[in-house]
Amino acid sequence: MSQTIECFYSLSSPWAYFGGPDFAALAERTGSKIVLRPYDFMKVVPVNGGVPLRTRPQPRQDYHALELDRWRKRLGMPLNLKPRFYPTDNKPAGHMVIAAQQRGLDAQALSHAILRALWAEEQDIALPETRRAIAESLGYDGDALVAAETAPETLAEYAANTEQALEIGVFGAPTYVWNATLYWGQDRLSFLEEDMRAAGA
Repeated sequence: MSQTIECFYSLSSPWAYFGGPDFAALAERTGSKIVLRPYDFMKVVPVNGGVPLRTRPQPRQDYHALELDRWRKRLGMPLNLKPRFYPTDNKPAGHMVIAAQQRGLDAQALSHAILRALWAEEQDIALPETRRAIAESLGYDGDALVAAETAPETLAEYAANTEQALEIGVFGAPTYVWNATLYWGQDRLSFLEEDMRAAGA
């Protein structure tokens, strides 16, 4: 039984931000390896039946904000309902996370720090200097990771993640994949863990 959990998501998803700490804790409890799969959200989601927030009718956008408010209170996590730099170009941040993962760094910690910067700290993650500072706050080589964002192997993995997301039917973020099963949303992590334990994973 697989001990790897993949996470398909974008580096601007508030739900991936909310799920970050629980996801890391789940992986530690189950002895699982996390593999982050940042992908091109705007390319994948409309094809597979999702509706990007900015194109939803206003009542659905209003309810989205209501749900964010509920979850930030439930989890006790800071979050701005209308962050200054959202929506944003999150692809370079996704590339940085991939580059960190390729180098054996704690990419989940970097990912969460980037998402926190966007949703709670009013930082513009589209700027390389912002991403560099976030990486360096974790003790990583910020210059090296920014440079690696445009490396062929980084871009190739991002493209492969996008194609895989299309193929397996991902339609939202975050989508966790374990044992060829999809779990959409940070509120499905408990189901994921239950299934893993039932399978003896």
